[in-house]
Amino acid sequence: QVELVESGGDSVQPGGSLRLSCQASGNTNGVCMGWFRQAPGKEREGVAAIDGYDDSNYADSVKGRFTISKDTAKNVLYLQMNNLEPEDTGMYYCGADGELCFRPVVHKTTDLAYWGQGTQVTVSS
Repeated sequence: QVELVESGGDSVQPGGSLRLSCQASGNTNGVCMGWFRQAPGKEREGVAAIDGYDDSNYADSVKGRFTISKDTAKNVLYLQMNNLEPEDTGMYYCGADGELCFRPVVHKTTDLAYWGQGTQVTVSS
């Protein structure tokens, strides 16, 4: 069993930055982790993930602006978000699943084994 707890969401102006954190606990062997988001009225989408080779993959909409990283010793996943846009507004979720180890995050957005409760990001002037 894996528990995921997100933090770091906030309200910021366009162009601002935020860093989200996802603290994982439990047995994380065999799963990889990623970030997802869901805007009101829209389906959940994959944002960024780290695969089984420790390579990062991103949605096209966030490439060059978001950076995913992890602290393996602390079992924490981060998402540094820079140059935020109103379109980045949504609930951000941390997810963990074995398929994220070999499948791009944009192709694995449902039926994950583990989800966090989410943290809200609002980008507005």
